[in-house]
Amino acid sequence: MNRIAFIVQLPQKVSPGQRFRFELYEPILAANGFHVDTYSFFDTSSYNVLYKKGKIFSKAAGFLKGIFKRFFLLFKIRKYDYVFLQREFSPLGPPLFEWIVIKVLRCKVVYDFDDAIWLPDRSVENVFARWLKCRWKIKYICKWAYKIAVGNDYLADYAGKFNPKVFVIPTCVDTELHHNKLKIHQDENPVIGWTGSHSTLKYLEIILPVITELNKEINFTFLVISNTPPDFTIKNLRFIPWREDSEIEDLLQIDIGIMPLPDNEWSEGKCGFKLIQYMSLGIPAVASPVGVNKIIVEPGINGYLCEQSNDWKTALQKLLVDSSLRQKMGQAGRKKIEQQFSIASQKDKFLNLFS
Repeated sequence: MNRIAFIVQLPQKVSPGQRFRFELYEPILAANGFHVDTYSFFDTSSYNVLYKKGKIFSKAAGFLKGIFKRFFLLFKIRKYDYVFLQREFSPLGPPLFEWIVIKVLRCKVVYDFDDAIWLPDRSVENVFARWLKCRWKIKYICKWAYKIAVGNDYLADYAGKFNPKVFVIPTCVDTELHHNKLKIHQDENPVIGWTGSHSTLKYLEIILPVITELNKEINFTFLVISNTPPDFTIKNLRFIPWREDSEIEDLLQIDIGIMPLPDNEWSEGKCGFKLIQYMSLGIPAVASPVGVNKIIVEPGINGYLCEQSNDWKTALQKLLVDSSLRQKMGQAGRKKIEQQFSIASQKDKFLNLFS
């Protein structure tokens, strides 16, 4: 039996990036003769304060605890045949752990990322935070890695500058055991919905003027599913705290799923997972024509791509008043996800990372 160490940032089953990029593959790995052990940088107690305001000493303690865990991991990591590294060994600092594990201990590291993590997210980071994160280290980890798995072609183009063994594996859903229900669209009380983490809530500002204008003409609910409540107030706004155990039922309350994004380099690195979730459940998607969104959404077939405010308003109007159109587009979206963005469609590629 081959052994794999999953080196990740957060505890299991709390991060969409972890759950849908590799945690869902663990039963498949087990069925193919692999044993997996997961080592997170932050434990549950540290994660619970990580995104809260203040709590400086608790956050510092959680970081130091993570550093000690990584240090002691060095003494047993050679027993693994492969190391699957998500993003980085430590969220701050230079690539010291990576250098030791790859160059000194000679471990085979499969490096995975699904964002343009070599770029600073200038909307939320100050100069000091950018300096601490040492984003320049990403290119070195790419150079040293045994193989690299990324979520889209834009990320692959970057990684390919430093390593020829780059594999595009989209972030996927399990259409058989989890995202396995289909939205039944009805005429009354349509819901425009968005799901995402606190870090992407800011993108809703792009669409809020259109939502406010539409609310004057058509009666609908605007649903936000997130780990943090939105800091804006509009007519018919409803918030549902994200929970893993009710994730699918909460998403099925949505009739039209949206994904607004600014057109910049950081957004180019996004892997369109919101759209994948909506469409897997038979929910048509309306999105900004940025990056991989242009591959996932086929305008007029499973959703719409909207650049200007008028485009957003027209697309949302069409879908709000026509449940049969939503049903038709939702079914087309479900079919595309099954074929291209499901665990079943990508499992062989994932297994090949460890061959």
